[in-house]
Formats: sequence, C-alpha cells, structure tokens
Amino acid sequence: MQVTDIEVIPVRIPTKSRDEELGLAPYIGGFAIDDQPEDLTLEEALDRCGDESYRSRLLVRLETDEGIDGWGELPGTADAAPMVRAILEHLIAPQLIGQQVWNVEALLEHFTDDAYGLGYRDPTAYFGGVEMAMWDALGKAEDKPVYQLLGGKVRDAAPVAFCMGIMPIEDAQQKAREAQDHGFSVIKTKGCRYWRRDVERMIAIDEAVDGQLDIRLDANRMWSNDVALRVGAKLAAADVHLEYLEQPIDSDSFGTLERLRQRTTQPIAINEDAYLPHHVYHAVTADAIDAAVVDMHPSGGLLGLKRLAGLASEANISLAHHSGHDLGIKNAAKAHAYAAMPQLDLAFDCTLYTATDDILETPLELENGRMTVPERPGLAGAVDEGAIERYRTD
Repeated sequence: MQVTDIEVIPVRIPTKSRDEELGLAPYIGGFAIDDQPEDLTLEEALDRCGDESYRSRLLVRLETDEGIDGWGELPGTADAAPMVRAILEHLIAPQLIGQQVWNVEALLEHFTDDAYGLGYRDPTAYFGGVEMAMWDALGKAEDKPVYQLLGGKVRDAAPVAFCMGIMPIEDAQQKAREAQDHGFSVIKTKGCRYWRRDVERMIAIDEAVDGQLDIRLDANRMWSNDVALRVGAKLAAADVHLEYLEQPIDSDSFGTLERLRQRTTQPIAINEDAYLPHHVYHAVTADAIDAAVVDMHPSGGLLGLKRLAGLASEANISLAHHSGHDLGIKNAAKAHAYAAMPQLDLAFDCTLYTATDDILETPLELENGRMTVPERPGLAGAVDEGAIERYRTD
C-alpha cells in the first residue's frame, strides 16, 4: 500500500470554561503572564491575558493507493498552516509519496540524514505528524490497533494527568478537588515569574486534596537557578513534595541542571530540553534529571519515542508525555505508546476532557483519570469528516 498524497488541515475547536465541569478556559501559561508589566499583581496579569478558549491544531491526512486514509496531528494554528504545508510539500512529500506505508523506520532515518540534501533544515518534528498517519493507515489496512504493530500491550489503560494553567488560588483549589472527584491522581500546573505566589498556590492545592494527589509544577524555563532552589526549599518546608519540577531553568549546559538537582530535594524533569536531538542522552549521562517529559513530534513520531523509551530504561529515569492541548488523534497515539512502552511510567499530560467536541467518530474513553487504549483499527478508528469540516479554518 503506497502513499499517494498528504494534506494539512487546520482546525479550531472550542473548549469548556472554568465554570463548567472539568473546564479550564481560559488556560493561561507562564509565558502569557511574562508578557505583562512588572508592576501588576498576579490577578491583574491574569485578567490581561485574554480568553484562550479554543484549541488550534493541524491535522495531517495521508492518502494511499488502496483508498485507506491515515490521520496524524501536529501542533499549530491556522497562521502556521502555510509554513507546515510548505515543509510537507517541498521537503517531506517528494521523499514520501510512492513509499510503502510500513516503511516508517527507513523514512525516519531518511529525514535525519544530511546525505539527502536537507542539511540543517531538520523536518523531524513535522515528520512526526506524518509518521502518526502512516501508523494509522497501516493499522487500518491490517485491521489491527497500532499497539499490536508496536510490539504488543503491557497495559489496557494509560494514566492521565489533569493539566490546569495558572489561576487564582481559590479557583485552583476548586479545580484540584474537581479533578480528585473525577478520579485523577496527578495534577499539573504552571509556574511564572510570580514564583512566591506559585509556592502559595502549590501549598493550597496540596491542602485542598489532603495531599492525596501528585503535583507537577512546570516553570517553562522561566526561573533562575536561585529561584528554582528557593521554590523547592519552600515547598519542602511546607511538606509539599512534587512528583517533579518541570524544566525550571533554561539550561544551556546540563552541568547547570546537575548542580540544581544536587541541591534540591524536589525531583527534576526536562521538557523543552528533551525536544532537541540527543539532549535526553546528555541529561542522563550528566546525571542531571529524574524524569523527562517527551513528545512524539520532535522525537520523530512513535518510533522516535520508542528509542527514547529504550534510553530511559537503561538510564533508570521516568518518562511522561507532553500535551499541547491535543485532540483525539494524538491522544490516541499517546495511549498506544503507553500500551506498548512500559518505560512511559508516569501519567501523560492531557486536556482532552476540556474540549467541547472532537474529530473522532468514536470518542476516546477517559474515566477515573485513565484513558482506555483504543482497540479499533489504526489509532482510534474513523475520523468524523463532518466535524473536521465544521472546525477547519482554511
């Protein structure tokens, strides 16, 4: 079964507001607050961040000569669609069209090899969305769920972390209790330059759930070494022990992370630093991290993720998977990865529960903080073409 064409489709789907059950909009991260004036309080900064009440994604449709379509998903907005189309059409499609859909490993090597004239224009992250679509088409052709093609299943359901952005303390406590009531065991929230308020918020969240949920704090590289140490120390003094402190600093060398890890009792994870080639390897050889929050897109897809899983196993570090407010296609891919890769041992980040709709004909099952691994052919069976047309933005 040969690939005959690829297409990029931008979509935008509304999300539930905080007033609704499991709603999170506006979801506000630290970068948005960092853009606000220094003299604002956290509440004033939050008010100025706007209403992020949509999730924008780029869908990849892969067509084959047997009439079987495969679907993938990429981060990005409608504004990014022309750039992504250009990369797919001019860098990836000429090497992809005419290939067998099962030829994933060779193609992954192909797009990271300078011998093919790509030089420093590394399209690996974009190929990750195409690779997802290849697995989907292959699974449909073989009438098998993707986890069977990846080597089999070690779990029937994958744990999911409840991800909420930055919000006032009382709202954060309410959402944490709501997550607990729905069976989530892990909460992820964001940090920002108001780090003292971050500490207060973490303590308040921990108190709201009686210390029964694991908490992740993601600073998105916004802190200095000194601030990261102070945050860790203040939380420890309050008997709040994070599952991990995610990407607290912008590390230009893994020696910096190593020294931070040596001086704090809070486990250290990387995220952005895990997206660049060989960075997870350098982090583990420097003994700089306890965990890595990886993503299949910059890794080159599910096979790239499997390579990182092997490295994590040898280094004895934990892995979680990142979320970019993904839709059903990518969340299904994450569920299959967790089914087939035991090294993914920490709950994956997810906000699918806050979407008002999705683009799968049969929605993914998420209950008690766990996502059931789909048993339908491919990643999750058929997509809802009508929903894609309703939400496409081009």
